[in-house]
Amino acid sequence: MSGMTALFIGGNGVISAAASRLAVERGIELTLLTRGRPNWRGPVPGAEELHGDAADGGSVVAAIGDRHWDVVVNFHVFDGPAAERQVRIFEGRTSQYIFISSAAAYGKPVRSWPITESSLLANPVWPYAQGKIAAERVYADAHRDGRLPVTIVRPSHTYDASLIPLPGGWTTLARMQRGAPIVVHGDGTSLWTLTHQRDFGRGLLGLLGNPAAIGESVHITSDLYLSWDQVAQCLGVALGAAPRIVHVASETLARSIPEWREPLLGDWSYSEIYDNTKIKRLVPDFGATIPFSAGAREIVEWHRADPARQAANPVLDQRIEQLVQTHG
Repeated sequence: MSGMTALFIGGNGVISAAASRLAVERGIELTLLTRGRPNWRGPVPGAEELHGDAADGGSVVAAIGDRHWDVVVNFHVFDGPAAERQVRIFEGRTSQYIFISSAAAYGKPVRSWPITESSLLANPVWPYAQGKIAAERVYADAHRDGRLPVTIVRPSHTYDASLIPLPGGWTTLARMQRGAPIVVHGDGTSLWTLTHQRDFGRGLLGLLGNPAAIGESVHITSDLYLSWDQVAQCLGVALGAAPRIVHVASETLARSIPEWREPLLGDWSYSEIYDNTKIKRLVPDFGATIPFSAGAREIVEWHRADPARQAANPVLDQRIEQLVQTHG
């Protein structure tokens, strides 16, 4: 990969930061387009930074000028119109354009397992997933018309140390820590796939400049899956606290905590297990090796390192308490 040039649009986020660092380690001449707002991950050593707003086509054009890259990876397109703007901007500027979509786009309710890249794309509940589906269609059309050589990537629930992959975030962990019951949707047995950002990064890097990936859709997920009760238990072990779980029907949770409704009814409530045959064929050395038990320790250590990261939401905490009192 040494000597390859790449532009990552949004290269220092939950999904992208590890991939950016790995790209530099592998000798890629990496440029990041970000808004220039520092976060806890800090800059990516060895990467060039351009500043612009990925949601503003004019801002992107002003930042990149007339430059070209071997590969462009866009983590920040969330609907069809944004995809159309990006096609116009990058047509003729790159040999491969990778759009980071989402495994949330796969059909709900899930009809069969494992989920493959040819599974139906349809999500009647969650606008986020609907926007990703619309963007995929734009990119697929652009590839078919010869305007842009596109690869579509669908990550599953990808996390780093800052992201608690349990509804309620630190509010839920704070309850667990003080011995208060927490709520888990359904009966806690639906199966969920969590992918560490470093594992995702290794899969993504293997697609850069890979001619066999052009024109393909591929998901990059872990082969390890857990029930939601097990997700809570892993976090409990990392906290040193045994979770007291109260199960609440997903529909009831969606009514009681409206901000959970769309991801809960459009994604979390369904078992999601993925067939990773395609990514392993395209990237033979890919393998998701970080179990969530290890990831949970990273999450807890990161939050405990700074009291400012341990801010519970008192309103959410009270809603959870009411659900516990009613259903526990």
